[in-house]
Amino acid sequence: MIRDLSETLKAVLQDPTFKTRFPELANAKIVFDRPLETFAPTDPTIDLFLYDVRENTELRSNEVDVDIINGQAISHQAPLRLNCSYLATAWPVGGTDLPLQEHRLLSQVLTVLSRYPTIAPQFLKGSLVGQFPPLPLVALHPDALKNLAEFWSSLGGKLRASLTITATISVPVFADADDFLVTTHQTNYVHDTPPVVESLVQVGGRVLDNANQGVAGALVDLLDGAEITLRTTSNDDGEFDFAQVASGTHTIRVVAAGFQVQTQPFKVPAQPQDYVVTLSPL
Repeated sequence: MIRDLSETLKAVLQDPTFKTRFPELANAKIVFDRPLETFAPTDPTIDLFLYDVRENTELRSNEVDVDIINGQAISHQAPLRLNCSYLATAWPVGGTDLPLQEHRLLSQVLTVLSRYPTIAPQFLKGSLVGQFPPLPLVALHPDALKNLAEFWSSLGGKLRASLTITATISVPVFADADDFLVTTHQTNYVHDTPPVVESLVQVGGRVLDNANQGVAGALVDLLDGAEITLRTTSNDDGEFDFAQVASGTHTIRVVAAGFQVQTQPFKVPAQPQDYVVTLSPL
């Protein structure tokens, strides 16, 4: 994923729409080498050296997003937000006034990257394609590399003009979780003297076919013995619910056109998967 970010930044700097305005940048190579004293490119080069990767704690989130797909709830844990910081240096080759060429190249890099507070979707590569939220991009990060002289000394090189660039990517660290869209809600009523507690539960379930697709318009009966105590019909996604069911063990019967009648125990309360009825075709 970090590699995809590097390729993305390279695509931004090599955007052909800037070729006429910034010919020097258009003709420069984009590399990701450590800018050591021995670094000596043979062609004009922009070096984006990745020097720091750390979590952006300000963007940390514990929220869970839920999508409803085919009658199931798909939960997405918030991803890890990483700040990836690059040191951008310019390395002109040939000609006169190399320092001025260096400054011109850096100015062009700064101008291009500053156009994008977030990286435009057309530049995204690999795993970053379609990533949400958009990737923030700061072309001159104010908190990066406060002691440049010490940094260059640690590389064994001499102090050089540079830009500090930080992009923030999302890294999913939790697998998506799917669950049933059925729940139970229990209500206790107290009446009479001495008090008697009556427990009624709201129950939701689903009617599925052999392909795990919802069956619409199924007649769902709740039985106590041979007596029908509650009746409802499944919706377009095969979902049904009973507003108030007494705690205990009942029987559920499901009738749907084109399917065999299905009867099975119905314990209240129970786990969501216990309220799923799978029908067999005739």
